Amino acid sequence: MPPNTTASTGQQPGKSGRKKGRRARLIVLVLVLAMIGGVAYGTYWSISTVRASFPQTKGSITLDGLSGPVDVKRDGYGIPQIYASSDEDLFMAQGFVQAQDRFYEMDVRRHMTSGRLSEMFGKSQVDNDEFLRTLGWDRIAKEEYDSKLSDATKKYLQAYAKGVNAYLEGKEGEELSLEYAALGFANDYKPAEWTPVDSVSWLKAMAWDLRGNMQDEIDRALMTSRLGPQQVKDLYPQYPYDRNKAIVQEGQYDELTGTFEQGGASTGSASSDGTSTAGASTSGATGLQSQLSGLYGVLEDLPTAVGVNGNGIGSNSWVVSGDHTITGKPLLANDPHLSASLPSVWYQMGLHCRSVSSKCQYNVSGYTFAGLPGVVIGHNQNISWGMTNSGVDVTDLYLEKLTGSGYQYDGKVKPFKTREETIKVAGGASKKIVVRETNNGPLLSDRSDELVKVGKKATVDTSAPDRGDGYGISLRWTALDPGTSMDAVFAMNKAANWSDFRAAAALFDVPSQNLVYADTEGHIGYTLPGKIPRRAENVDGSVPQPGWDSKYRWTGYIPQDELPFEFDPARGYIVTANQAVIDKDKYPYTLTGDWGYGTRSQRITDLIKSKIDDGGKISTDDMRQMQLDNSSEIAKLLVPKLLEIDIADKDVREAQKLLEGWDYTQDADSAAAAYFNSVWRNILKLAFGNKLPKELRVKGQCLWVEPVNTTGPADETEDVRECGQRDADQAQPDGGDRWFEVVRGLMDDEDSDWWKTPKSGTRPKADNRDELFERAMIDARWELTAKLGKDIDTWSWGRLHRLFLKNQTLGTDGPGFLQYALNRGPWRLSGGEATVNATGWNAAGGYGVVWVPSMRMVVNLGNLDKSKWINLTGASGHAYNAHYTDQTDKWADGELLDWSFSDGAVDKSTSDTLVLKP
Repeated sequence: MPPNTTASTGQQPGKSGRKKGRRARLIVLVLVLAMIGGVAYGTYWSISTVRASFPQTKGSITLDGLSGPVDVKRDGYGIPQIYASSDEDLFMAQGFVQAQDRFYEMDVRRHMTSGRLSEMFGKSQVDNDEFLRTLGWDRIAKEEYDSKLSDATKKYLQAYAKGVNAYLEGKEGEELSLEYAALGFANDYKPAEWTPVDSVSWLKAMAWDLRGNMQDEIDRALMTSRLGPQQVKDLYPQYPYDRNKAIVQEGQYDELTGTFEQGGASTGSASSDGTSTAGASTSGATGLQSQLSGLYGVLEDLPTAVGVNGNGIGSNSWVVSGDHTITGKPLLANDPHLSASLPSVWYQMGLHCRSVSSKCQYNVSGYTFAGLPGVVIGHNQNISWGMTNSGVDVTDLYLEKLTGSGYQYDGKVKPFKTREETIKVAGGASKKIVVRETNNGPLLSDRSDELVKVGKKATVDTSAPDRGDGYGISLRWTALDPGTSMDAVFAMNKAANWSDFRAAAALFDVPSQNLVYADTEGHIGYTLPGKIPRRAENVDGSVPQPGWDSKYRWTGYIPQDELPFEFDPARGYIVTANQAVIDKDKYPYTLTGDWGYGTRSQRITDLIKSKIDDGGKISTDDMRQMQLDNSSEIAKLLVPKLLEIDIADKDVREAQKLLEGWDYTQDADSAAAAYFNSVWRNILKLAFGNKLPKELRVKGQCLWVEPVNTTGPADETEDVRECGQRDADQAQPDGGDRWFEVVRGLMDDEDSDWWKTPKSGTRPKADNRDELFERAMIDARWELTAKLGKDIDTWSWGRLHRLFLKNQTLGTDGPGFLQYALNRGPWRLSGGEATVNATGWNAAGGYGVVWVPSMRMVVNLGNLDKSKWINLTGASGHAYNAHYTDQTDKWADGELLDWSFSDGAVDKSTSDTLVLKP
């Protein structure tokens, strides 16, 4: 890219940053004047209030508990590199420094994971707390800490907690963050000490985000109220293995040895958490369907800090061997796609032992979560690793036949396992709830009246027990069993080679992730770890299962040495972007039927191959440019057809001409991208969205539809008005690559019923594909006229496709003044849904950005100091700190920052040094 342009805004480099910098200073002035004027709760706030919580980054601080001095070196973006002489000092310092920058975020997160948000924010959070208490994340985390984690891991968690508490000592209110100053006027909340379990609990929230196909399971069941089996099947097409390659291409499962092998030689197993042998591949559905609108209603209300409630969560990660790189050593790229949050969910950090030894074992740098010791994604001195969500199916919903104080199982009544939970509420009375569990898991239906209705409506076969007052709904999920993922984090951080890495990965039981690997010796690899359930033959977990029948229970877990992997494949690269892990006919187990459909992964593969096939060598900047690829694969399919349609209306024809010669690139300044994406949105709405049940459509959007389950002739029934029930960023059709595949499969069936849509006002009806496409182009023209103006020369994708960064508590539900103080944006972005530059938007709800590449990194194994990284926001969680969003402009422009690792490089980039003294 020429140096005088940007990837996403079309502005001069730095122009947007300077403008936002001036705006930020102005906001600070307005904020302080307003506070002095008594706007915020009628209380006097000043500049000192705003700055009171900013961290000390120079000089020295004495911390009780350190065994020796620790240096905290921060670069110009406030990113800390910590140097210590013992493991305990290193992780104690990590806790202290993360608390300096992000304690409010950490505190909210631990209240969320433990179901105690009501203690901070009052009665508005009671329903969320009830649901999260029912899941019991913190209880499972405590079991992990007490009985599963190694002594070393416990020691590190204790040291980390000691560091956080050293920061908290003697501080309260505004000294911790601006948000506490605001909360202090509403209630008497004061933070408690940090505990090791608080850290472990966050891994449960991470697992919840990445839990697999639970959302698809709900949606398929909901669709049955209006769609028949074939129609549902149309909307969930098979994965296109012939077109979009799976991750593992050169490995294979050996039926004789019962292991996964590559190149004819079994690598064996680093660890096994399964007890069963290879089984038959499962397929087919149970025929059990249910309207799960109640469960969805509970899920969509969970705090956004947990993610986009499981929807749209993806990621890109790929690795290229030294045979195809300029340096002769591997390059590894990663950009996880998560909901946008302020501050970013990631925290950049380096953890360095001054001398690596048995006393101090770590020299690692990368991205971690505030509140969690160690590094989650990054590199040490020998290896690098990245993650994407594997999407394997690790959850099942069960209908439960409830009988008195128990539930039915194989013809007998078993007693519930129960516990009482007390929810404390700021400013109100506490509330007690009883959590009931079956042998499948917690009874989620106890938390929602709507879920009770679900149990009353569930369709079951004739062998089911009498419905009575209905069925309950329980959840089976691998993360509700104690595990060892925290051990895995520390083991990865100090792994020296592929064997070490595989052993560490085997401990990473939840969430199951695609892990890519590269090392300084030149090797690359991929492994799929995780606790992945096995199900009985003909049970695939795609729909809710009968909990009263033992044949639907899990039969064990896939042993680690039978899970797919690749090491140094002959092609010289490995790409993971949520596509299928392995071709279904090459593997005996069913991992899931709900992969991403491989649009991003295949585009990345094609970009790599085109470079290699042309005889070129790939550079760090080539990897960066691939991360920014904005090409629309669905546009390549549809635009030629759209241009063939004869449009009579001159204004619509004018818009249609935008697509002539368009290169399908969704740059922020592209008018063609704006118009095409509007056409795509309207195609989806007309062909599919208006035919889905209300539980899947956008809240408040109402349609006149034929009533369900009528007995009289269709022409004798009156239509009923049904309004959508989902939040705009959660509704269907969302426009992701599953919908790409749906439309691709229907393109040759020009008279399919899906292409038919009735007349609406002055808009013509459609009886076939081209008529519906014409209608969509008409609707898109007038939609954008309303949104962007009649003059198409002023249209641009970035005007529609905007990112707002919001503080996830007071920035969304606080008073308007406080939201203004804490939130930032908008940014006009390039990219789109299912593009490599995955700035996701929901086509059912609008064009705004709902998930993003939450960070980007490119690791250069030839010279680690030439690696690059960027975060969505900045190191600080303090509003108006210089590092609150100081990386966002560069992130939006597609830039990466230098990533110093060696002692010399870190010293050269250091701006501030703080010494922590014992």
